[in-house]
This record gives sequence, C-alpha cells and structure tokens, in this order.
Amino acid sequence: MDVSIFGIGYVGAVTAACLASGGHSIVAVDPNPVKVKLLNDGKAPIVEAGLPEMLAEARSKGLLNATDSVGSAIAGTDLSIICVGTPSLSNGKLDLAYVKTVCEQVGLEIAKKSTYHSVVIRSTMLPGSMAEVVIPTLEQASGMVAGEGFGVAIYPEFLRESTAIQDYMNPSVIVLGKLDERTIDRLKELNAGIPGDVRVVSIGTAEAIKYANNCWHAAKIVFSNEIGNICKAAGIDGHEVMDVVCADKRLNISPAYMKPGMAFGGSCLPKDLRALRYKAISLDVATPMLRALQESNALQVDRAFDIITSRATTRKIGLLGLSFKSGTDDLRESPLVEVAERLFGKGYDLKIFDANVSYSRLTGANLSFIRQHIPHLEELLVEDVNEVMSHGDVIVIGNSDPRFRNVLGEVEDGKSVVDLVRIGSELRTAGRYEGLCW
Repeated sequence: MDVSIFGIGYVGAVTAACLASGGHSIVAVDPNPVKVKLLNDGKAPIVEAGLPEMLAEARSKGLLNATDSVGSAIAGTDLSIICVGTPSLSNGKLDLAYVKTVCEQVGLEIAKKSTYHSVVIRSTMLPGSMAEVVIPTLEQASGMVAGEGFGVAIYPEFLRESTAIQDYMNPSVIVLGKLDERTIDRLKELNAGIPGDVRVVSIGTAEAIKYANNCWHAAKIVFSNEIGNICKAAGIDGHEVMDVVCADKRLNISPAYMKPGMAFGGSCLPKDLRALRYKAISLDVATPMLRALQESNALQVDRAFDIITSRATTRKIGLLGLSFKSGTDDLRESPLVEVAERLFGKGYDLKIFDANVSYSRLTGANLSFIRQHIPHLEELLVEDVNEVMSHGDVIVIGNSDPRFRNVLGEVEDGKSVVDLVRIGSELRTAGRYEGLCW
C-alpha cells in the first residue's frame, strides 16, 4: 500500500520503519528540513534500538521517502497516518493545534483527488477529539463528508520508548476506531502478518482505550512505589512482595476486578486498606494513592445514589441484592447497605430482596453492622422478588445474582432499571435502563 505519514517524531518514525519493513511504500512528511534530510539519508531522527538499521534498509529498497510537501504526499498515496504531537498546555489541557493544522492541509489536498483517500490518526487525543476537531476540520477543508467522500479512522499506538519496534511488531491488541468500513479494511491490510487481537471499536472507544492504558500504567507504577515505600520502612524487600503479587495471574494480573461497576465492600478490602494506611502513617510514609482509593470508592456510592434518585419519579424503589456481591450473606461494609440507608433516610419507600440475606439468620459482626447502619432492615426485606418488582418504580440491580438476569425482561412499562453491576442492558433501547458507568 502507498502510505503517507505526517510527523517524523517518535511514533511517526517507528511507524514508517515498521510499515516499510512489511513492503509498504512510505512517504514521510514533516515541515522540519532536518528531519526530512535525516530520513532521506537513511538515518533516524530519534534514538531507538533497531530503528537506524530499519530506516537505512527501507531507503535502500526505495520504500521510504521524506518530504515537506503535503500535496505530493497526498497525491501519491491512498492512506495518510497522522502522528504529530499533542503536547500539554500549562493548564493541563491537550493542545491539538498541530493535529488541526495537518488536518486542514490534508483536507485541502484530498479535495483535489478523484480516488477515495483514508485519513488515520495515531496521535494521542482525548475522547471527543475526533468528533469535535479532526472530522469537522477535514470536512470543512475538503468540502466532503467523512465516511462518504473520504475515510477516517483512529489507530492508537501502544509503543514504549526503547522497545517501540518490538511493541509495534508484536502487539497483544491492535485497536482500530471505525467510521467507515473501507478504511478499516485498509488498516487490516497494513497489519496483515502482525500478530495480535484486532479490536474494531467506535472512534470514541478507541480514543478512551489509549488513555485507559496509559493511566493504568501510571497507576501500577505509583501503587508499586507506595507498597515499596511501606515495605522498606518496615524492613521488608518490596521487590520480593511485588514479585509474588504479580505471580498471581488469576486475581492480580488478570481481568479480575477490572470491570467498571459498584464500589468495593465486604469484610476484607475496606478494613485492610484502612489498616495498611494506618501502618504507613505510623511509619511516617505518605500514601496519597491508597488514601485516594478510599475517597474514590466513596464517590462511587454517591454516584449510584444520585443516579437512582434522578430516575425516581415517585418515592417507590426496589433494590435487588444487598450483600456486596452475589453468593454471600456478608453485609459488612456493603456499599448497597449504604445506598439503602441513604434512600431510607431520605424518605424513599424501599423494598429489598436478596435470596442470601435473612434478618433472622444474621449473627455476630454481620448483625452488629446492620444494627448500626440500617436498624430498620427487617421491615425492608421481602422474601419474594416479584414483590420488589411490583413495588418499585425504579428497580435497582445491586449485585450479579444470576436470577436477576431474567428480571430485566419482566420490568413493567413505565418503570426504570438502574444496573450497578452491568447484568444486562435489554431495556436500553426503550430508554428505561441506565448503567452506573456505562
């Protein structure tokens, strides 16, 4: 394929080299004459292991040329990949000036073509940037409609400095944000022979995936450092601790606990998080991330309460599930108990069903917790799920008990469902379903 790449920086140079190694013909575009000359001399504009050799080979085979001419690059290629920088402004806002400028230039040139041209973004941009900046700019400059007169996609990069070529050639996942099928087909052709799970998603989803990845990496680093700092102060080797933590691929390094939903609760996580923070304070070790975990968890309960009450057109609410997760009767620090307590305290007419919870069977710490937080629970609990369904004008699904899956199809007209665990979304098209964070 004939491909033009805009921006001969880190991502652009690596993308150009890797595509050329696959036999594609690359035109690299940059307004900086120094970068253009370096590439045309077969030299790398950045320090990256293996890149100089790949660029030199691409030049020797005639598969790579660099220019500052946008017009010639667009005229001679079928697909353009935009890799220009998106730096931060002083207030933290992302600066899309370079992206917008290139889109204006590309749009003016594709207007002159009679063939279908695809414009693909690799620059890192916040969700909404494609819809609010890229596509309108291209459409205005070209006078055409995206997806009809020309193609658009976003193809986020997941390249680490010093291992970028290996990351490009051996990805775990290839993410393609789709507007039109033709452009996606071209991107699949570009990646033919490269291993990796190809995920075609919406454009906004692709934008968000990139940020979720980078913020997750930042979170892992900060978490490991805070644990390490506590361990050192306690005379323990933090590396040994984290080595064993990472050896658990079932819970720790896995999809477990990685689905957006309700706040954590139960007898372990809240208690142990508080205890470790107390220990850190006693050792004079600051743990702002661990502190923020508690704060953020509390905000998720607030969010659930606000969504439920915003959906309530009357005071009648039915809550399905009270324990912090299905398959247990443990109510200790269940976020659903807190939600129920708030609803009851605000005067809502609440009925609760949980097949695993019976007030008469509560004992010990479980009973003590309920007496302290929601002493009226016995009056609110019912033994028949249908009683909750008929009572509530808002039905809240609080945990993932499998029997609640059938409930969604039985909700009467005029009633709403608030799903805190994403048990299903069958009512979404009717506008009667709302998830907690989806």
